[in-house]
Amino acid sequence: MTRIAALLIALGAALAAASCTQEQQNKISRNIQNWTGTNGVLEVYAGDKVVRRFLKIDKLSTAMGTDDNKPRPYRFGYGVLDENLNFVADPDEKKVYFEISDYGSNYLFFESPR
Repeated sequence: MTRIAALLIALGAALAAASCTQEQQNKISRNIQNWTGTNGVLEVYAGDKVVRRFLKIDKLSTAMGTDDNKPRPYRFGYGVLDENLNFVADPDEKKVYFEISDYGSNYLFFESPR
C-alpha cells in the first residue's frame, strides 16, 4: 500500500468518526475500553517503575452505572497477581479481582506476547 493510500484510508476513518452521533461515539468508546481475549496483561506504574502486574486476564470491562447505564471512570477484571513481577503465573500466585481508575492511575494493558 502506498503512503498516499494509507493516508486516504486514515483520513476517511477520521471523517467517519467525526460524523458519528454522540451515542455512536459512546458505543465506540465502550468497545475500545472493553477487551475480551485470552491472555491480557495489566501493568500499574509508579513513575517509570512497574509496581503491580496482573496476568492471564480474559476480560477487562468498563464499569457501568446501575441506574443510568453510563460508563464509570474505572475498569475491572480478574487476573493472576504477579507478586514477584517475573511475568509467570507461579503456583503460589492467585487469581484476584482488581479495579483500575481513570483518574491518576498510570497503567498499561496489552495482550501478552507469550
